[in-house]
Amino acid sequence: MKPASSRKPPATCANSAHGHTRDCHSKSILLVDDDPTVRNSLHDVLVAEDYIVISAENGQQALESANRMPVDLVLLDLNMPVKNGWDTFEQLTAGHPLIPIIIMTARPNQLFTAVGAGAGALLEKPLDIPSLLQTIGKLLAESSEKHLARLAGAKTDFHYKSTMPGMNAVSRPIIFKKLE
Repeated sequence: MKPASSRKPPATCANSAHGHTRDCHSKSILLVDDDPTVRNSLHDVLVAEDYIVISAENGQQALESANRMPVDLVLLDLNMPVKNGWDTFEQLTAGHPLIPIIIMTARPNQLFTAVGAGAGALLEKPLDIPSLLQTIGKLLAESSEKHLARLAGAKTDFHYKSTMPGMNAVSRPIIFKKLE
């Protein structure tokens, strides 16, 4: 994490390094992945975008971090030791229902599980960084009401990025948006 003095000043944070417009107030992202290479790479990308990053290498650490400090969004891997991603998701949403969660996974066939659980997005690995940043921005800008509606199973936007060429999002009671 950058020291506060090295962060971009508010006047320059309207456009990020990747050209995405974002809120000038730093938001905290809980990054949960057991792979240190993925965790470190995503940490560097997110810090460059002026996010405050809290890293956890498993679900138990993620829950402890979310209970200790404010978190605006969670990036959550599914395959982890100690506490897997879906168990972590369930406990995070029970204890912190207003925090949007992006599922990031290399595990196949997780789309309908993610939608049914009320996740804000499902991004398949390897991650497309511009799509990740775009999805983070959209979810952080989303109202609490819309996020709660998604958790309750109401019709709402769902962000999905597949690694399969030509894979189109499927229309169900939830509106799926395939990220390009």
